Amino acid sequence: TTSQNTLAALVDLGQKILIVGCDPKADSTRLILNSKAQDTVLHLAAEEGSVEDLELEDVLKVGYKGIKCVESGGPEPGVGCAGRGVITSINFLEENGAYEDVDYVSYDVLGDVVCGGFAMPIRENKAQEIYIVMSGEMMALYAANNIAKGILKYAHSGGVRLGGLICNERQTDRELDLSEALAAKLNSKLIHFVPRDNIVQHAELRKMTVIQYAPDSKQAAEYRALAEK
Repeated sequence: TTSQNTLAALVDLGQKILIVGCDPKADSTRLILNSKAQDTVLHLAAEEGSVEDLELEDVLKVGYKGIKCVESGGPEPGVGCAGRGVITSINFLEENGAYEDVDYVSYDVLGDVVCGGFAMPIRENKAQEIYIVMSGEMMALYAANNIAKGILKYAHSGGVRLGGLICNERQTDRELDLSEALAAKLNSKLIHFVPRDNIVQHAELRKMTVIQYAPDSKQAAEYRALAEK
């Protein structure tokens, strides 16, 4: 949600954006497309027989203000490796020219699983900067630290680096302090502290980003401030 709201604010600044959803839940583009989860590359490939049988327009949908959206998808629960979907999708998109005429590519990656496949955008030099969206809860801090360890592993071989942390407020005790302390420990910085606001849920129920649903709201201004950074 944070990612989609920030990207919606970024496109308002005149940038061309491609989102590659790398989460088996396939919910990385829903609010941009104002729809239910879009069909994933893996799902469509299974229907057609193989990825080679797909066309770019089968998997790439255009949403809010021209944002291009793709979901890599994942296997059935309990079968196969979700990371493979990410690898398959990115290769397919590259071969079919999806990256042409785009200012930003956003890989929306599942944060609490740091298996090799999900780390593919990091490992294969697909991503330049990684922003970790977290909250001040203990498990979120733990997961953020784990992701940072993963980034460090590939930082020497590729050009990838940690851009910073973005805290999504859950209203736990001393959340801002904890987030800033973790950022300092990681030699990074807390880019933005996004306050909790129920308007985010109201917009989600209508399958919209806050930027689209309530452009003049306080929360929309927060996402714009984050996008400008």
